[in-house]
Amino acid sequence: MADAGADAAVKHPRRQRRLGLEPSRPTRYGLRFVALLYVGLLVLLPLGTVLWRTFENGVGPVWEAINQPDVWHAFRLTALVAILSVIINTIFGVGMALLLVRTRFPGRQALDFLLDLPLSVSPIVVGLALILVYGKNGWFGGALGDAGIQVIFATPGMVLATVFVSLPLVLREVMPVLREVGIEQEQAAQSLGASALQRFRRITLPTIKWAVAYGLVLSLARSLGEFGAVKVVSGNLLNRTQTATLVVEQKYQDFEQPAAYAIAFVLVFVAIIAIVIISIIRPKEDR
Repeated sequence: MADAGADAAVKHPRRQRRLGLEPSRPTRYGLRFVALLYVGLLVLLPLGTVLWRTFENGVGPVWEAINQPDVWHAFRLTALVAILSVIINTIFGVGMALLLVRTRFPGRQALDFLLDLPLSVSPIVVGLALILVYGKNGWFGGALGDAGIQVIFATPGMVLATVFVSLPLVLREVMPVLREVGIEQEQAAQSLGASALQRFRRITLPTIKWAVAYGLVLSLARSLGEFGAVKVVSGNLLNRTQTATLVVEQKYQDFEQPAAYAIAFVLVFVAIIAIVIISIIRPKEDR
């Protein structure tokens, strides 16, 4: 009872101020201003500039810039690479999260550490490493080439690069949820005779579905915007291996800035829409 009373006292706003646990009003407003200024300069101002430059001459030039054969090919290729990467990372992320949270084995901590490596390695280095492994003179490139499979300077290499750079996003969303819910419900279902597939489908998956959804959206946004690794392994061939981000660079370097801004706007718009949709449809009690 005493602990409950102490917790209530700490949670009460007035008592928080009395105890000095809540910052003063000027401090709160100051922190809010700094946070808004930081986000504005880092995120809102650049995105607002892209939006303004895209539509400064109206909608007509934007549609004309997008409605070009090379741009449409780049969008289709980007969508294909992003969808394949998201599917692979979702399956891998859920499976690896279950492995790391529910089992104990030698080397588990090392594996957990390695899974964060894609976030710290430069995408350019990732692309170079893939060429050294799957290129014509790489470890597996010769054997794959003899089998008629081209990885580098083709779609498979672009998918591999995109999968690598977005690898931990689904995993890191799912793991905290699995740790929080524990294994009691699954143990109860197992004692009642439920198989592993039934336990996953009826208990685990409904529990982690929103974490998977958020990880999927983050992975999609990362896949759509990948540039460095894809540029290295794709060869940047017009109408063959150019993704939307590579077309943005080419258009900008060719002094076709309106087209570059229009394509960049489409990529940003798709990512924002995906995040907004998942935020709206998620139940309030799960937010």
